[in-house]
Order: sequence, then structure tokens, then C-alpha cells
Amino acid sequence: MNKSEIKNILDLHVKWLRSEEGGSRADLSGANLYGAYLSEANLYGAYLSEANLSEANLREANLSRANLSEANLSGAYLSGAEGIMSFGPIGKTGRIGYAWLDKDGKAVIRLGCSEENLKDTIAAIRLKYGLKSNYENVVKACVKSLEEQK
Repeated sequence: MNKSEIKNILDLHVKWLRSEEGGSRADLSGANLYGAYLSEANLYGAYLSEANLSEANLREANLSRANLSEANLSGAYLSGAEGIMSFGPIGKTGRIGYAWLDKDGKAVIRLGCSEENLKDTIAAIRLKYGLKSNYENVVKACVKSLEEQK
């Protein structure tokens, strides 16, 4: 997928998010976006909220400051991707979680269908698993690693 194709998909997606005429939800499922940070197809700061990125190859892509809220990342290949981390399987259900920094540099954590800031995520983990669980430690380590990349 080249720079102009990605730009067009993202431009139409922003229109869709704003409910503007001619917009359409970004469907990058299965797309090969390998090394998007190395090429001109940089995803830094992209508005990918609610986009379909399932099974996409995002290996070594720059997703720093991208808006990934409610994006479908199931099966996405994120090895070496900058700005997002996956972790797990973890917890009683063996979930895969995702963590990234939003455009303001604040951590966002997605666990299942829950997408919260770090404070609310830790509170939910403590409620379910108790204080200082391994689950909590893994989430905190992911966020710390992301913050060190800034």
C-alpha cells in the first residue's frame, strides 16, 4: 500500500468520523503496512479511531500519538511497531491487551472491550485481582516502556 492510498483512506476515515458526506470507515484489515515509519506512509498521529486494522501487518510502523480508540486490532502484527505495545495473554481469561499514548501523551489501555486511562485501568485490575497483581505489574511496565520512547 503506497502513501497516497493510505492518505486517501485516512482522509475518508476522518470525514466518516465527522459524519461528513463522502466519508467511509477505514478498512485496513490485512493491509501490509510494514515499516510505515520508514516510508512516507507514516502513521504518526493518524486518526484511526474505530478503524479496522484486524490482521494488518503493522510491523515497525510508527503509531506514536495515533488515535486508536475503539480500533479493531485483533490479529494485527505489531512487532517492532513504535508507539503501541501488545501484552499477554494475561489474566484469568488470557486476554491480549494493548497500550499506547494518546495525542496528549497520556496512556490508554485496552483490555477486552474496556479502554481506559492508566489510573482507571489499575483500579479495575485491583478490584478484580487485588493489590500488586502480576496483571497490574505488566500494564505498568508497558506504559513505562511507552513513556520512555517519547
